[in-house]
Amino acid sequence: MRVLVVGSGGREHALCWTLARSASVDEVIAAPGNPGIEAVGRCMPVDVKDPAAVAQLADNVGADLVLGGSEESLVRGLVDAVQARGRHAFGPTAVAAHLEGSKAWMKELVAEAGVPTARHAAFTAADEDGALEFLTTLDGLYVVKTDGLAAGKGVVVTESLDEARDAVRAYLSGSAFGDAGRTLVIEEGMRGPELSLLVVCNGDVDGAAPLAPAQDFKRIGDDDTGPNTGGMGAYSPVPVAGADIVEQVMAEAVRPTLRALAARGIEYRGILYAGLMLTEDGPKLVEYNVRFGDPECQVVVPRLTTDLGELCLASASGKPLPDVRCATDAWVTVVLASESYPASPRTGDVIEGIDAAAAQPGVLVFHAGTARNDDGRLVTAGGRVLDVTASAPTLGEARDQAYDAAAMISWPGMQLRRDIAAAAAAQVSA
Repeated sequence: MRVLVVGSGGREHALCWTLARSASVDEVIAAPGNPGIEAVGRCMPVDVKDPAAVAQLADNVGADLVLGGSEESLVRGLVDAVQARGRHAFGPTAVAAHLEGSKAWMKELVAEAGVPTARHAAFTAADEDGALEFLTTLDGLYVVKTDGLAAGKGVVVTESLDEARDAVRAYLSGSAFGDAGRTLVIEEGMRGPELSLLVVCNGDVDGAAPLAPAQDFKRIGDDDTGPNTGGMGAYSPVPVAGADIVEQVMAEAVRPTLRALAARGIEYRGILYAGLMLTEDGPKLVEYNVRFGDPECQVVVPRLTTDLGELCLASASGKPLPDVRCATDAWVTVVLASESYPASPRTGDVIEGIDAAAAQPGVLVFHAGTARNDDGRLVTAGGRVLDVTASAPTLGEARDQAYDAAAMISWPGMQLRRDIAAAAAAQVSA
């Protein structure tokens, strides 16, 4: 196959790297791609926010399969546009992608499906007083989310009622996230380890297949301090999430959600990403995303021993999925971010040391936000810049390799968390 991957981040680099190693794939094209992807595939310009332009590019290059990377392109109807031209596209249609496009709609659907989740309510700008009053009914951990897309940053989790109130006012006024926040969801905070489960769906409720679980780290600082980000690192496997937990999530969350969608006449194909909290009362859904997680993709997809091209094509065409199998080794990814990320990341700094890091045994460096300057040098071009990823027989070894490689890379103001997978590695070795 010739596969077109739409996007330019670390997730797309990991997908392209894995597809390039798939026996079913002859050529990988990324649009627009990034400098790292150029080593495994062809990069071509496109406006990812324009589904018609992507569909036209798929025609131009003769793509047998199109993978939509980002939530924004999927919510805008990327899959619909490609399918209308008679080509296969991996991902949900626009109406199915509403699961991520509107958190209020998603919460309504999962409540209807009986999925365990936090107590919550949705509010618009016309009911600010109601939103502030609802906060006072919660139990001391407050979660405030934009209804619409906010690049993974539209969430405030706090034990401060005043901070939660400030977030409500900033969201509903539009000053924080524009129209994305003028409707918001307030939730009672849940406590426990987080878990990400990426599930491949082919339109058959009982045919959905989970990939290996992962755990990501949303806050910018060690020990989960500071503001939320798009994700500062991830690891897989997750010691606290065995096959029993995965099946419980499938039975109590994923399959009921797919049935509720089907009852509304919505067939779901592509990735359904369940973000979960492992509470004292069992797994509970935090939210759904409709695409590969980032940076979870970087530690889950490369672990696959199943051919990724075949898996995605079966999903896109509504056929039975091949058995999903993954290697037994452990994977850890550490995100290197720009100075002042996530508030106002600085760009244009020259990056040193990538080649030395990538030459280390078991190490891959996925590009998340890089570009070439006028001199051809690699520079920072986003908030999250690189995903230093390592595989090894154990989490502890993979973690050490990732951090040793990350120490070889530098640019002014580079920041990273130092505790990715630390607790899990200690648990396994205890």
